[in-house]
Amino acid sequence: MRKETVAAVSGFVCCLLLNLSAHAQDVMPAEEFFEAPKKEYSPFADDHFPIRPLFGDTHLHTSWSADAGMLGGTLGPDTAYRFARGETVDSRDGWRVKLPRPLDFIVVADHAENLGLADFISRSDPICIANEMCKRWHDLSKSGEGFQAFTEFARGADKDQIREPRMVTSVWSKVVENADKYDRPGVFTTFTGFEWSTHVAGDNMHRVVIFRDDADRTNQILPYSAHDSVDPEDLWKYMAGYEEKTGGRVLTLAHNGNLSNGKMFDTKTWTGKRFTREYAEMRARYEPLYEVTQIKGDGEAHPLLSPDDEFADFEKMDKGNIMGIVPKTPEMLPKEYARPALKEGLRQEDKIGVNPFKFGLVGSTDAHTGLVTTREDNFYGKTPLVEPSATRWEHLIIKGVNPELSIMVKDSSASGLAVVWARENTREEIFDAMQRRETYATTGSRISVRVFGGWDFTADEVERADMPRVGYARGVPMGGDLTNAPSGKAPSFIIRALRDPDNANLDRVQVVKGWLDGNETHERIYDVACSDDRAITNRRCEGLVGNTVDLSGPSYTNTIGDPLLTAHWVDPHFDPEQRALYYVRVIEIPKPRWTAYDAAFFNVDMGEDTKMTIQDRAYTSPIWYTP
Repeated sequence: MRKETVAAVSGFVCCLLLNLSAHAQDVMPAEEFFEAPKKEYSPFADDHFPIRPLFGDTHLHTSWSADAGMLGGTLGPDTAYRFARGETVDSRDGWRVKLPRPLDFIVVADHAENLGLADFISRSDPICIANEMCKRWHDLSKSGEGFQAFTEFARGADKDQIREPRMVTSVWSKVVENADKYDRPGVFTTFTGFEWSTHVAGDNMHRVVIFRDDADRTNQILPYSAHDSVDPEDLWKYMAGYEEKTGGRVLTLAHNGNLSNGKMFDTKTWTGKRFTREYAEMRARYEPLYEVTQIKGDGEAHPLLSPDDEFADFEKMDKGNIMGIVPKTPEMLPKEYARPALKEGLRQEDKIGVNPFKFGLVGSTDAHTGLVTTREDNFYGKTPLVEPSATRWEHLIIKGVNPELSIMVKDSSASGLAVVWARENTREEIFDAMQRRETYATTGSRISVRVFGGWDFTADEVERADMPRVGYARGVPMGGDLTNAPSGKAPSFIIRALRDPDNANLDRVQVVKGWLDGNETHERIYDVACSDDRAITNRRCEGLVGNTVDLSGPSYTNTIGDPLLTAHWVDPHFDPEQRALYYVRVIEIPKPRWTAYDAAFFNVDMGEDTKMTIQDRAYTSPIWYTP
């Protein structure tokens, strides 16, 4: 019972006894009726804020996705869940594969379009056999012509070629059942989800839909596919309808936009209209997260848009759209990457009163193998056809209609992971963290990073053991908002970054700032913590961290860099009248890329144009400032 409640009750009882007794002087003092609140020895008993980073994948495909199962994928949801929780499994090609540590949570997000098609074919399900098109693909697959079946499917993937509602009803109940079956609150969390996969004219506009709820609610609906609509607004309306019908909760996160050819963060709606306040509110409500990094490239920034950012040219895939149909042009780039989109959100908010691009950041794999393998030394590829082999690096993961726009396997990334700050490993806690954007992305390592923004943090507070308690008490975490700067104050930030205990040391910590001046957006990068006692001059660490990579092994050592970096930073160029945002980027020291491990394991020469080292990193969700 709270102290003020005890005091109020005590006072009431005391007065009552005084009124009832003719001998007020003989009344027993109220404090003797009630035992005083016990003082807790543990300082953590009343903590209510998030205490732990939980690592997971919000975008994993299994053989139940047609573009995985019809290409020979054999690992279904059961294997995917068992692998993610730490079990050793056999890959499609017979490799024994295991994670160094289990994940904390997983979203199996198979495509809603023809969901479970390959599984129906493999089991010769009567529903499939009774359908003309499904039977054709079934017969081709069983006769060894599976690739022909997939080719026919892929050519018509923009429409429902099977038109059999019993299939989606049947398989969705199994999707829901599987997610609930493997959910272990406090240990390993699974979410019911699916992917809405629209790519009109080859432009990637995919979204992953994630439900907070159990089967009692998620079984009341069916997944929404691109065959129902290719307009994101219709997807959000479907989600609103689900919440109204069931009382449940649902959110979506947008794919990496680097293969959308300027569509992902366009400044007009799908139907070509200008943004309205209603549109912005719906988008911000149902799409609070963005997948900033995954196997098909990194989507934080681009060197042509951020020429002063020496770390912007990272794991780029920027030739064309996802189908390899239309080449990329410079005009498309600002509408494809997270940083310019976040800045554009400030401008849109200034115009219509709501920020449509107010999203937090996560990473995920988009692997179609059923295997969440994001370490450079444990990468099993994008699709079942490119598991480890002596030649996989020279194959294609995207065979473009225009051959020059095809994407090679060697250019794919062993990325990424979604991280949330939560109190407990449960659906409710993780979902709520996603909803409030207290999330960050990593490109594969399990880096721990925390940032708080406020108005009066001091340098010594970042070194306190109870830094999170201080941060939540006087500031906001990643994903939060600062408003109405006190007179003479600038935002101050306390930041702590800790390396993955089984991975590389850290090179530096940076704050990336974006702001709106009039109608123009700007950006600036500040190095705020440097490893190896390097000083900061002109906003940058003096000198490079070095490189210990030995490609003959391959190997590297943590004799450079630091395991822990902390920073207290106050914006030296703050204007209280300007909208702004701040996010943290943490960079590791160089280490061997997955291609280097393949080259050594299979004893192959991949050529000089293949990247062999990498500096993995983490990106936090922003903290926004609004005048």
